[in-house]
Amino acid sequence: MSDILNHLEQNPKKTKRLIGLEYEQLQQLIQNAERLHHEKQELLESKKVRIIAGGGGRKPKLSLKEQIILTLVYLRHLTTFELLGIQFGVSESTANDTFNYWLPIRVRIATIQFN
Repeated sequence: MSDILNHLEQNPKKTKRLIGLEYEQLQQLIQNAERLHHEKQELLESKKVRIIAGGGGRKPKLSLKEQIILTLVYLRHLTTFELLGIQFGVSESTANDTFNYWLPIRVRIATIQFN
């Protein structure tokens, strides 16, 4: 678990200051984002033509929660991806890829919440 996620879970009142959301809003956002992520993965999986069984390959270094937190930290502080990678223990390119994966999902959640 990343230090930031661990800190937020131990100090939920600091969530607003660190990522711009109340802790309850963060939990709801994580639930919605995970649901949309799984829907997206199922859709991609249904379109694949598999020769080798699924489940292989390298596992991600960050959990889904950590990936979502990484995206929110970037949106709140607009730090460099190099620094973000250092904070979360991943490479600069992984931080960038993670952000670019989750941003459209975050935008979709925002449009659902405000409609």
